[in-house]
Amino acid sequence: MKLWRTLETRAPLAVGGLIAVPLYFAALMASSLALDRPHVVGKHEGPSTTPTEVKVYLAALIVPGIVLIGGIAGLALKRRGIYVPAVAGIVCCLVLPGISNGWLARHERRFPLGMDFLKDSDPSNLSSRGEWEHIAQATVTSITHWTLGLAIGTIVVGVLLEIRRRTGRDAIRIEPPPGDFDTGGAPQISG
Repeated sequence: MKLWRTLETRAPLAVGGLIAVPLYFAALMASSLALDRPHVVGKHEGPSTTPTEVKVYLAALIVPGIVLIGGIAGLALKRRGIYVPAVAGIVCCLVLPGISNGWLARHERRFPLGMDFLKDSDPSNLSSRGEWEHIAQATVTSITHWTLGLAIGTIVVGVLLEIRRRTGRDAIRIEPPPGDFDTGGAPQISG
């Protein structure tokens, strides 16, 4: 019983962690659209520098951090606290694709030759200009849709478990008080 109580009180944090992991990868793609820029030396473009990459990875921690903060806040609500990180995850899933969609054009302007730094007419070109950005946006949208389903599923399972706890085998049974109900409430004296 003690183990169950320990798990029960940490459930909001576990739900927050479960939802935060896929959101980290969606946020990583979105932060790459927002912050990534090529390293330019003269007229030659190259991959991003290490400080730029660090900024991208640190910025990607913001979204899952919000969900984990919801999980930490939900710890105070014990069993019902699982809804806090789930709702935070839902909000992040609804907001992130729209925000990252606004960063597509900016990223495309920063990489005029595309992500492989070759002209579209070059036979070695593997990624045309703007192709990576649209694939990244589609990835953000796909991950957030699946995570949205996960968060909504968490809420549904939580509600069903609460209903089962109140009405099913785990429900607290209230028995009528002992005594004879035909007396109309008058005290009975047994001899």
